[in-house]
Amino acid sequence: MSGASEHRRAALLLVDGINDFFDPQGPNYYPEVEATVEPILALLRRARETGTLIVHALERHRQGLADFEWSVLPEHCYGGSFESAIFPAFAPETAPREVELYKRRFSAFFATDLALMLREQGVDTVVLAGVKTNVCIRATAQDAFAHGFAVVVPREATNSNRPHLAEASLEDIARYMGRVVSLEEALELL
Repeated sequence: MSGASEHRRAALLLVDGINDFFDPQGPNYYPEVEATVEPILALLRRARETGTLIVHALERHRQGLADFEWSVLPEHCYGGSFESAIFPAFAPETAPREVELYKRRFSAFFATDLALMLREQGVDTVVLAGVKTNVCIRATAQDAFAHGFAVVVPREATNSNRPHLAEASLEDIARYMGRVVSLEEALELL
């Protein structure tokens, strides 16, 4: 990855920028998430200014249908619910360069057309932001790497209500899957 950044084409992948985590009324809101809002907004502004593809990967489940995720988590984020809606500050603005992608598992790549869409747009690098570092960000980073995408995670644009697990996940991402960078460095990539 080093030395090749000059010719890379990046996409911003915002994972679970939804009310469930970011609105104080959301069932999985945690106060530390507030620290990620401004960095995420900075990434969104930069991506919009430069015409960079933005993918809003949103957790959405189907009410009334079996879902294996319920074997480990309570039922949540049904399509059309308050909790599954995009957090208003992150709402898409620049169609068609800003798309919504629904996911039913932690990784934004699993059982979605994300890899296909990114390849068709000539993307080879994903900048990952959102929540939670130790769950959906880590799973998405691992699958992005497995699909052959360079992975970049701006440290300030992700966190978790379990800081020790977030740090361990960032260490794993940096060691095995990609790069953990400052917000400023990520903004330069976009």
